[in-house]
Amino acid sequence: MEEQTPIENTPQASKAPEGPPQENPTATKSKLLAGALLAVVLVVGLYYLNRYWIAPAVRAQTKSDGNHPLAPAFSLTDITGKPLNLSDYQGKVVMLDFWATWCGPCRIEIPGFIELQKRYAAQGFTMIGISMDDSPEPVVGFYKELQMNYPVAIGNDRLGDLYGGMPGLPTTFLIGRDGRIYAKHVGAYDPSVFETEIKELLAVSPTDEDKGFHQAGQVFGDDKVELGNRAAIESEVPGIDLTKLTADQKVAYKKILESQQCTCGCKFSLLKCRQVDYRCSLSRKLAQDQLDAFLKVKSSGVATK
Repeated sequence: MEEQTPIENTPQASKAPEGPPQENPTATKSKLLAGALLAVVLVVGLYYLNRYWIAPAVRAQTKSDGNHPLAPAFSLTDITGKPLNLSDYQGKVVMLDFWATWCGPCRIEIPGFIELQKRYAAQGFTMIGISMDDSPEPVVGFYKELQMNYPVAIGNDRLGDLYGGMPGLPTTFLIGRDGRIYAKHVGAYDPSVFETEIKELLAVSPTDEDKGFHQAGQVFGDDKVELGNRAAIESEVPGIDLTKLTADQKVAYKKILESQQCTCGCKFSLLKCRQVDYRCSLSRKLAQDQLDAFLKVKSSGVATK
């Protein structure tokens, strides 16, 4: 047994131990607040970890809602200068990936997409990448660096809106041989999830709709396929559906928008703001309000100038 060193019987040694120093109440409150804030951050972090990384890797089949709309057609020029038309891929299974070079999860997914292209291209599958970068320069560099083996083009907000808007990047659509959208995935997913869907769609005839298709992985609210209104997106007044107006009425309506200034700070008329700034929500609302008023006058039988 180890011999213990005796404690000297001195006044200092015999003195009763003092209690712990009292902490400043303000410091205690700050620590509690910091702890609560950290807990909130952890909860939010765990939610997104599960939403975009863990849950998508689960390969349990979740029943589809049976909504398989036709994929909106588009024509672009890819980053190599070649035309990229979705219609050219009719009869193939297409995975349409909206991404960006500044998006970390997007970059992580792409090596898996390259492998899927290698594995299934001969069976009638193709990847198409739609970069949402503001300019092609970083996309071209990234494309060359990873030696991407499928077409990539620069997209825009209007194309994103045709596909229902981008709730986040990456957002990926699976299009069957019949040109219908069968799955939508928001966030990064394990390649095996996409592979399951690709194999199922490749087995279907181009003339048949796969009504029994099941989207792989868990299906979240953002994954519901809801396409945009092409008539509004491609309108003479971008974002405003003018299909209820005759040619003369369109002219009259646009004159109204030209006569009113947008209040977003652009110093343009409402019409000009809609034409140069598609994303301006204020000019869109004001232009829609003017259209509603115009249609109300029209339906009441009052002549419009």
